Amino acid sequence: MEILDKITQQLSGKIKEANFEGANIVLYTDNEKFFKEGEGEIKKVVDEIKKRIELRADEKILLSKETAEKKIKEIVPSDAEITNVIFDVNRSIVIVEAKRPGLVIGKQGSILDQIRQETLWTPQVQRSSAIKSKITENIREVLYANNSYRRKFLNDIGRKIYKEWNPEKTDTWVRLTCLGSGRQVGRSCFLLQTKNSKILLDCGIDVASSGTDKFPYFDVPEFNISEIDAIILSHAHLDHSGLVPYLYKMGYKGPIYMTAPTRDIAALLALDFIGVAYKQAATPLFASKDVQEMVKHSICLNYNEVTDVMPDIRVTLYNAGHVLGSAQVHINIGNGLHNFIYTGDMKYGHTRLLDPAVNKYPRVESIQVESTYGAKEDVLPPRRETEAKFLQMVKETIEKGGKVLLPELGLGHAQETLLRVEEAIRKGELPKIPMYIDGMIWDINAIHTAYPDFLSTKIRNEIFQDKNPFTSEIFARVGSPQERKEVVEGGPCIVIATSGMLVGGASVEYFRNFADNPNNLVILSSYQGPGSLGRKLQEGEKFVKVESNDGVQDVEVKCRVELVTGLSPHSGRNELIAFFNNMYPKPKRIIVNHGEVSKSLDLASALYKLNRVETVVPRTLETLRLR
Repeated sequence: MEILDKITQQLSGKIKEANFEGANIVLYTDNEKFFKEGEGEIKKVVDEIKKRIELRADEKILLSKETAEKKIKEIVPSDAEITNVIFDVNRSIVIVEAKRPGLVIGKQGSILDQIRQETLWTPQVQRSSAIKSKITENIREVLYANNSYRRKFLNDIGRKIYKEWNPEKTDTWVRLTCLGSGRQVGRSCFLLQTKNSKILLDCGIDVASSGTDKFPYFDVPEFNISEIDAIILSHAHLDHSGLVPYLYKMGYKGPIYMTAPTRDIAALLALDFIGVAYKQAATPLFASKDVQEMVKHSICLNYNEVTDVMPDIRVTLYNAGHVLGSAQVHINIGNGLHNFIYTGDMKYGHTRLLDPAVNKYPRVESIQVESTYGAKEDVLPPRRETEAKFLQMVKETIEKGGKVLLPELGLGHAQETLLRVEEAIRKGELPKIPMYIDGMIWDINAIHTAYPDFLSTKIRNEIFQDKNPFTSEIFARVGSPQERKEVVEGGPCIVIATSGMLVGGASVEYFRNFADNPNNLVILSSYQGPGSLGRKLQEGEKFVKVESNDGVQDVEVKCRVELVTGLSPHSGRNELIAFFNNMYPKPKRIIVNHGEVSKSLDLASALYKLNRVETVVPRTLETLRLR
């Protein structure tokens, strides 16, 4: 490649090998003196080509793994509490996992620099989860085991990016095809096309539907899996991520870009999706090996990090405020020719867990926005008011000797609720009762503790000060049928379990056992898809059919059922309007999706009247020309 040849010529005799790692460039040297002292020369090359370059030691001059690990543990203060040291031999990287990563980094990176100088390995630091999680350990194994494949994979991506790379503005057309989530909630999937690139934005399922209505449309001329250049995943909820492993099963071998928390949680939700299928005696769409392929091909980005994805596509992820790691995708097409923002799902408001969605960008012409709560009547009540109502209902139920069931999606609102209950019990607003966590919520909590940098300033500071609310003693994990039986037969408590729509998962079993007691309470706070058990309860049905191990059962609903929406991780109507009122720069086109028909059309009409810009509400299968 020309750019690599140019670099190696400039550093003649000092570089053994030059490779790409995605859009970045990595140089390997077997010259120990240059590795330790060559930073100045590398900086000159960076200033000239305007690309990130990292210098690493060639394998032959590295300290052995055993010696290097011993040396690292001598250099790093014991207060850092190192939990694991992982060697990525093929890329000359050592990953140090610790409970206090700041002590591994040192003042202005001094400890990392010492590790690099004394071991010649390139150190990276990761925070250990405060709650032990098998999923994060398995993901590390997939990423760093037999990593010769991953090094080649990342190099091939770079070659593709730089093959026709041109720093000048390029003239091209831009089309956006809605393969799912047009005028509905579920199966989010867009195909972004230019003359040179095909990028898939999300690929989810509609968990409340059946048959082919569950999935995006792939039987269209525009979609050919062998022609997809990259997938960009906004966040881990199944209606956005659920079908990604299936793409790898069907032969996709390209990259998937997302944040690190999204990668971990998407893998966990996919594995849970497989487990639920087996419990329902159904054949899963994909296997765990397909989830591994997704992880193996992942490229994780931080917020505000700019990266080239294709020669004419550059991407930056911004906080979406929706769930841990959720991202808005800013797509710069043709070096500034057109700028499109895919917001995925977003929350333009403060929550306990996350800071509000970003709405200030370098440039923007077109933007997609959700409309889950887009209708004029979808004005969410203030958070404090909603929390007070929630706590009062819980308190009344406990005083009557009842149990509270909180069906949750597992990611987002579940953690928000956990934090509120923890605070209420700690401050004496609720009696000290157990809160049982069933399903994958426990593992998702663990992932939250590993990525505090993605959380709100308040929660992040609590974690840094060793006051981690996720490790409170009031939380108890339910991990077996026997433990579940003890909860059902036991005294007053709060149970939080998946799924949020009462479609599969432990929440259905708890509901079946709690439904016949008028002292019990079910609080619905997630979006309830049409046809789901949760929607039927929301609409007041008193006799419902419930799946069980013995088949379908008829259940009479005697328990109290309440809907609480004020704590939603989605933006309400007022927040959506405020997002665009305060957005900079103003877009020329707003594309509304991810909402029931009436809500999408209502929001689009309001945004047009208020902003006097083109608004579009595409149906699924419609294609828009962005430029």
